[in-house]
Amino acid sequence: MYRVTIDRDACDGVFACLTRDSRFVEDDDGLATFDTDEGSVEQTDETVVGTFDDERVADAEDAAAACPLDAITVEAVEGKR
Repeated sequence: MYRVTIDRDACDGVFACLTRDSRFVEDDDGLATFDTDEGSVEQTDETVVGTFDDERVADAEDAAAACPLDAITVEAVEGKR
């Protein structure tokens, strides 16, 4: 299980993430968010946090690496399975 966090304050709508992971989409504010029925997604004014339990962690890591603003982090969630 892993968690992907988008820092909405750091996101500037460059959308390099969209080409690396199809779960990323543009929201109504012109910032990145998730469009998925998989996992759990929570959004506040400051962050969008998706928690996933699948084999697509490499896609999320590629999206994070592609973000020129370092607005995306990916971290393992320990103790959950």
